[in-house]
Amino acid sequence: MRSFLCALLFFSVFTLLGCRDGIAWDAVERMIERDYPAAQALSTDSLYTWLQDETVSPPILLDVRKAEEYAVSHLEGAMRIDPNTTDFAFLADYTRETPIVAYCSVGYRSAAVAERLQEAGFTNVHNLEGSIFKWANAGYPVVRDGVPVDEVHPYDRLWGQLLDRSYRAYEADS
Repeated sequence: MRSFLCALLFFSVFTLLGCRDGIAWDAVERMIERDYPAAQALSTDSLYTWLQDETVSPPILLDVRKAEEYAVSHLEGAMRIDPNTTDFAFLADYTRETPIVAYCSVGYRSAAVAERLQEAGFTNVHNLEGSIFKWANAGYPVVRDGVPVDEVHPYDRLWGQLLDRSYRAYEADS
C-alpha cells in the first residue's frame, strides 16, 4: 500500500508538470514491477500482433475492471472478472498452459490477478502493459456489445489522464 501511495504522489506531481506520456507511464510501470514482480508484461503491440495471427490460438482475455468500466468498452472477446477474485473455477475447462492475458485500465489490478493466476498454477499468464489505456491510445479497437467504439472508461480523474482525451468516455469527477 505504501508503494502505491508513493507512486500516486509521484504520478500527481508528474501530471501537474505536464509529463503525461513519458515519466508518468514510467512511474506506473515501475510501481507494477515493484509490487507484482512475477507478473509477466506483454506489450500492446505484441498482443495486437498475436490476435491478428490466425495461425496461433488466441489467448483468453481477462478484463479485470468493474462492470461499469467493462460496459463502456473492452477488448473484443474479453471476459470480465472481478479485480479481487481469487476463484478461478471458471477456467476449469482450460489447461494450466493455456495462454491468458489480463488487463485493466493501466495494468495494476490486472498484475495482481496475473500473479494470483500463477499462484493457482497457470503457467502462461501475461499482464497487458499499459492495459486498455495504452491499447486505446495506440488506436487498437475496443468494443461495446460487439460493436467498435471510440470510448474507454477513464477510471477516475487522476488515472484517466493517461488515456488520450479523445477516448475518454467522460471527464471523471474524482
